[in-house]
Amino acid sequence: MALLEVTDLKVHFPIRGGILNRKIGEIKAVDGVSFSIERGKTYGLVGESGSGKTTTGKSIIGLNHITSGTVKFDGVDLTGFKSEKSDIRKDIQMIFQDPYSSLNGKRRVLDIISEPLRNFEKSSKAEEKKRVQELLERVGLSPESILKYPHQFSGGQRQRIGIARAIALKPKLIIADEPVSALDVSVQAQVLNFMQDIQKDLNLTYLFISHDLGIVKHMCDEIGIMYKGRFVEEGTKEGIFNNPQHIYTKRLVAAIPDVNPVNRQRQKVYREKVEEEYQKNYNDYFDQEGLAYPLRQISQSHLVALPQKG
Repeated sequence: MALLEVTDLKVHFPIRGGILNRKIGEIKAVDGVSFSIERGKTYGLVGESGSGKTTTGKSIIGLNHITSGTVKFDGVDLTGFKSEKSDIRKDIQMIFQDPYSSLNGKRRVLDIISEPLRNFEKSSKAEEKKRVQELLERVGLSPESILKYPHQFSGGQRQRIGIARAIALKPKLIIADEPVSALDVSVQAQVLNFMQDIQKDLNLTYLFISHDLGIVKHMCDEIGIMYKGRFVEEGTKEGIFNNPQHIYTKRLVAAIPDVNPVNRQRQKVYREKVEEEYQKNYNDYFDQEGLAYPLRQISQSHLVALPQKG
């Protein structure tokens, strides 16, 4: 059984206007998304800004109101989550995009990491301190760092503090929302490799949200490509990268920089070919409103949003 099952998730935000502030329309940020994640695996949600990927992640953890659809975690329906289900919510934690703004700059590391422990566990101050020191060691920071403030650390170190806070309650699922996009390229690989290490050590399951297919290729087992609130393609990492079918997916794959100079010219030719196909055949991939068609299964583990034939 999958640890997380999302079925036909819709998150619509009302547009209000006029003197009475009445609803005059709505933004369909997420419009019928379904996917599941097996225990211990990493599922990647990929798309450009505004695609709905972050809204999807925040809705799963309860930060957005779900318009319709279901979210099941470990067999429990979380739709319409209320505070009384907080014992379940401690099993789902989040790593945020910006490691500086997500940490309270006025609080010491001890207080930042121990906050979830105080919310969910009854421990003495001494036990909390010991636990925080153990967590800092696990993420590769000195236990003596507990009395420092976030501004005293580098960006990569601050993200490690965020990870320490996320794993403090020994969660089953971590939603990582662009966890390295605010970091220098030289630091990104270190944090990503570290996340993979703790995933193996703690048997974590990841929902990994990113706009960067190169990073997703490194991290994920399965991938869902989002565009304007819908999936345009979903499948295994191998299927998405070796056999992309939707023109939007092809554009994302073509945009991945190739570090091998021998392949750069070939990549440039492929990118130009894809862009020509996109301009010429756009209407074959999207409906009259510019939205993706429903997903169709083209193989056992590969789905693509294409119009019905005939």
